[in-house]
Amino acid sequence: MLNLIEHGTPTERPGLVIVHGLYGSARNWGVIAKRLSDSRHVVAVDMRNHGSSPWFETHSYQDMAGDLAEVIESLTGPYDVLGHSMGGKAAMVLAVTQPALVNRLIVADIAPIAYGHSQMQYIEAMKSVDLTRVERRSDAATQLQGRVDNPALVPFFLQALDVAEKRWLLNLDTLAREMPKILGFPDISGAYEGKVMFLTGAESPYVTREHRDRIKALFPAAQFAKIPGAGHWLHAEKPREFEAAVRTWLG
Repeated sequence: MLNLIEHGTPTERPGLVIVHGLYGSARNWGVIAKRLSDSRHVVAVDMRNHGSSPWFETHSYQDMAGDLAEVIESLTGPYDVLGHSMGGKAAMVLAVTQPALVNRLIVADIAPIAYGHSQMQYIEAMKSVDLTRVERRSDAATQLQGRVDNPALVPFFLQALDVAEKRWLLNLDTLAREMPKILGFPDISGAYEGKVMFLTGAESPYVTREHRDRIKALFPAAQFAKIPGAGHWLHAEKPREFEAAVRTWLG
């Protein structure tokens, strides 16, 4: 089963499962998860091929939805599910294919479509780091600078580096091979009739009005909200506003 980080204890309110995006981990969501756990049980997961979760040869959204189903089935009752980016796609597939496990769904800055951009440059950047020369994270940061187009992503990637073991906590080979599936979205049928919020960054291009017909086909009850001044990494760029939006909607 996936590695879990739990916050708080079960209450009368539905628990919440948080699903990170590509190259992320449960630890990335620690602050927000802990704050939201003041009134409910919150479980953040490491997705397959990430963090402390098992590594596999595949990384499809059907695989990831199955992993999440196993987690929720190990908990008590259906849980609310919050997924960002890749995690949002996995959460959407889970909700459509196994709706009984999902009480409510929050999709953070992603749509149920295939995207044309690539994430391979970041895998190549991480693979380029000579780990034998890394004694501290700053050593890896020096090597990554100039190879990562957004400097703000460097400390994010470094959270996935085990300096002591001189290894990435990411199955970079599988993620590279499965990148077309990660950027895509499976052809699934059916619809999730429960409550869904698509929470996006106002400055992000990932979810547009052109996507709404596809969203509504899969999620007829979908609602939409934006966080001003935020891009794709809305939970990191505007953590307080993100937390407030999630808390209000779940409340």
